[in-house]
Amino acid sequence: MPNTDIQSLVTSFVTQLVSVVEQTATERARAAIVAAVGGASLPKRRGRPPKNAFAFSAGKVSLGKVSGGRKRPKQLCPVPGCKNPAAPVFGMVCKDHKGVSKAKIAKYRLARKQAKSNA
Repeated sequence: MPNTDIQSLVTSFVTQLVSVVEQTATERARAAIVAAVGGASLPKRRGRPPKNAFAFSAGKVSLGKVSGGRKRPKQLCPVPGCKNPAAPVFGMVCKDHKGVSKAKIAKYRLARKQAKSNA
């Protein structure tokens, strides 16, 4: 009789110990995953999530800002004399020059690049 009481006590102790170890391992794994992904540090944003959540959480990708915390300069239309901002919707030209051919736009960009390198 006493043998079965000890055996039942050992069995219940082992099952409790296994459940505690499993719970601790699960919590550690969850914490490691959250720390690796940076789930807690991601800002609450609306819309489509970033393509690379790892780089975003590490601070390497910041939407609309340069890594130093400054805002990126607005890209202007490449047409000479135009001071309007360029838009990706129109192929990185302003809405007034969206009908200009891509060959002319390429020439304008090349001329601007050469003028910048000469200066």
